Parts: sequence; structure tokens; C-alpha cells
Amino acid sequence: MHATGRQSQELWKRAQALIPGGVNSPVRAFGAVGGTPVFVDSGARCSVKDVDGKQYVDYVMSWGALILGHAHPRVVEAIRTACEKGTSFGMPTEAENLLAQRVVECFPGIDRVRMVSSGTEAVMSSIRLARGFTDRELVIKFEGGYHGHVDSLLASAGSGVATFAIPGTKGVPASFTEKTIVVPYNDPESLTRAFDQYGEKIACIIVEPVAGNMGVVAPAAGFLQFLRDLTSKHGSLLIFDEVITGFRLGLSGAQGLFGVTPDLTVLGKIMGGGLPAAAYGGRSDIMLALAPTGPVYQAGTLSGNPLAMAAGLAVLETLIEDPPYTRLGTLSRTLGEGFRDAAAKAGIAIQQNRVGSMQTMFFTTDAVTDYASAKKSDTDKYAKFFHGMLGEGIHFAPSQFEAAFVSTAHTDEVIDRTIAAAGKVMEAIR
Repeated sequence: MHATGRQSQELWKRAQALIPGGVNSPVRAFGAVGGTPVFVDSGARCSVKDVDGKQYVDYVMSWGALILGHAHPRVVEAIRTACEKGTSFGMPTEAENLLAQRVVECFPGIDRVRMVSSGTEAVMSSIRLARGFTDRELVIKFEGGYHGHVDSLLASAGSGVATFAIPGTKGVPASFTEKTIVVPYNDPESLTRAFDQYGEKIACIIVEPVAGNMGVVAPAAGFLQFLRDLTSKHGSLLIFDEVITGFRLGLSGAQGLFGVTPDLTVLGKIMGGGLPAAAYGGRSDIMLALAPTGPVYQAGTLSGNPLAMAAGLAVLETLIEDPPYTRLGTLSRTLGEGFRDAAAKAGIAIQQNRVGSMQTMFFTTDAVTDYASAKKSDTDKYAKFFHGMLGEGIHFAPSQFEAAFVSTAHTDEVIDRTIAAAGKVMEAIR
């Protein structure tokens, strides 16, 4: 197991005495892989430097938010300029209009958009809006799909059947999830049964169009269109949670890539430029049900924060001016093929799932198409791989069930170095 430096270890001890579990988001604690977390001091381009001075090639990239890499000059300058004018006003600013305009221009499913401060907040608000607009209560989500820590969506259920959800965490009363139905991802039959039984009561389906929180799992051919047709038939809304895929798989996100337009879209990560920002948007008739024009209430003191709007606008305008998606896809494909070859040479079974510039290497012999198949992965072997790569100066997510991301700052040389390190680590853990 890779040993972190002395400063990281000391900071970790202090953090555990001050912060629950020592972290402000659970996966950062290395609980799934063991060991002491790396404490970061700074980042530049595709690398981070820890407090002990060691540098790592970064494939976490703030969990996909940093598509332009760390400390991109245009983003840093936009934040600096905005900061000099003031950090928060609680009043409208032009920056909100400018970022909203870019979002509306890019996404076919968004006529109007509301800015918020986190993906969780955006999901929570979109669910409330869907219920208010349809005057229905039931929500369908997918097994293994993560939509932030919204009480009603922190739910799990038995595999293979449509069922009402039970809470997946302490602190959530069963009554909070009894309006949530969980079905397996990529399983049209379970969805059909759920709608046959509850169709007139279902307000919406919420889905990651490309799952990114059970590891990367692509939708089966025709699956997203099936969701579109099914919800339209029953008068329910279709919500795409594009917090990860939005501006990651293209300027129009997954809905542009797959040609399926949802009723509501949730955005985050990239659109905030590395600052706390998210949004939800959709058809005008639905969005106008929000206060102050409609009866569905949602508000936020820091919604549309000028620093976050400036950072997000700098990122989106950079992506629009010179779309990097072909290049990102090539880098990601080369990385994935390199991992596949390294694993094969070492005699280790893996499944390499990739969509665009997001991918996951599952340590399993079976194809990964849903949460049940993802859970068959050898998490102990992933932990060994993780620590081996960390020792080589390369940082992946400290969990088998997360995605790896490339940015415009990653280079061919960096990818080659990563593949070489993977070959060395694979041999060591064989």
C-alpha cells in the first residue's frame, strides 16, 4: 500500500479530530481502498502537488469538473476580475444572463434555466418541479444511480424487479423514500411493469444518461429513447441528470450525443468552472411553474454567485470557441486500450467501459451493464491497483465505482507515461 507523506499524515490526524471522518465528502477518506488520503497543496494543468511536495498526474479532475485542467489561465483571470467587483450580492447580475444564455444555446432540452449552488440542490429542485408540474408524487430512479444526497433518492432496492425503495442511509425516514421506485438500469421490462402498475401516479423518471456513479455504464442501444417514449405516453417527465455528462460528452451533453431530448436537465461540475455552481432547466412551460412565476418554490442566497458565473462562463466560452471533444475522446480511448493491453499481458481480467472522455476499468470477467454486474468487480484488486498507481505518481479515484476523466491539459506523453505505469503495476499485482 502506498504510504503518503508526513505532512499528509499529520493533516489527516488533525482533520479526523475536527471533521467527521476527516473529510467533507465521504469518498475522499480512502475508505474503499485503505490508507491515508493525499492532501493537495496546488494544481496546474493535469497534475496536483501534495503538501509534501510530491506531484501526481490527476485523473479525478475534481470528479470531472475540470475539463480544462487545473488553474486554467482564462478561468483564473475571470474569477480574479469578478472577485475585485465583489464576491456576492444577492441581487441579479449580468453574468447570470450570460451563463444562462450559453446553456440555453447548447442544450436542446433547455429553454429556460435556474442557477443553484450544487448538483444535489439542482436535483432536489427538479424533482419538486416535476411533482408540482404533473401533480403526481412517484419518482423512478435506477439502481446504482446517484443523484446527490437528496433524501428521497438515497434509496436502494432488490435487484431485477421494480419495487418501492427503502432508505439507503440512516437519518432518512422510510416515509421519505416510499414515493421512490427503483428499477435496474438498462432494463426496459422492469420499467414497463412499473408504469403498468403506477403509470398515472409517476411524476418523472430521473436518470444519468450515462451512469457515472456505479462506474461508467453506457445506456444500451435504444434505452434512452425508450425512456423518452414511455414517459411521453404516460404524461410523466423525463429528467436527465447531466451533472457529470453535461459539457463532458459534447456541448449538448449526453442528450446531444444520443439524440434524445428530456423534459428537464440537471447540470453541474463543468458548468461551474471548478466553483460551487449547478443548474436545472427545461421546457418553458415547465420552468415557468417555478416561483415567482408559478407555484413551485425554490430559492438560494448564493444562487447565481458572480464568481461561479464568471468561472463557468470562461469554461463554456472556451469549449464553444474550440470544441475539444474529438481530442479528448482520442486520449481517453488510447488510455483505455493501454490499460486493456497491460491487463491482458499480466493475465488480469478487466472490463473497460468508456464513453467519450470518461471511463472505468472494472476488475471483473463479466460485461458491466448495470449496478448488479458492476458489483461483481474485485474491489480488493482495484485497491491494489490504486495504491500501485499512486506510488507511481498517478492519482485515480479512490473507489472502483467512479469514473476517470481526461482534460484538455492531458497530453500524449502523459497518457503514455500512465500506460507504462499501469503495465508495471499490473505485473506487480498479478
